[in-house]
Amino acid sequence: MAVKITDICIACGSCIDECPVSAIVDDANNPEGQDSYYVYADKCVECVGHNDQPACASACPTDGCIVWSGIASGQPSRDNIGADMRNGNTPVFA
Repeated sequence: MAVKITDICIACGSCIDECPVSAIVDDANNPEGQDSYYVYADKCVECVGHNDQPACASACPTDGCIVWSGIASGQPSRDNIGADMRNGNTPVFA
C-alpha cells in the first residue's frame, strides 16, 4: 500500500519536502504526464516505524488530500511493513 494524493491537492510542495524516501514528485515529474503530484508506490513506506501516520499527510495543509486507506493489490498494508522492508534494499511493492 502507498499513499495517494487526491485531486484536492493545492500543489504546495509540503509533502515532497517531508517524504523521507523521495517517493513523491511534482506535476513536472509525474511519470503519467498528468498535471498532478504523484507517489511512486514502489518507494512509499508510509513512514512505518517513524510516525503514527505518513509524514506527507502530517505536513499537508489540505485536510483529506493524502489518503492511504485502500490496499493496493500485491502491496502490503501499513501494519505489515516491517523494518526489513524499510532498509532501502527491499522494494515495498511486492
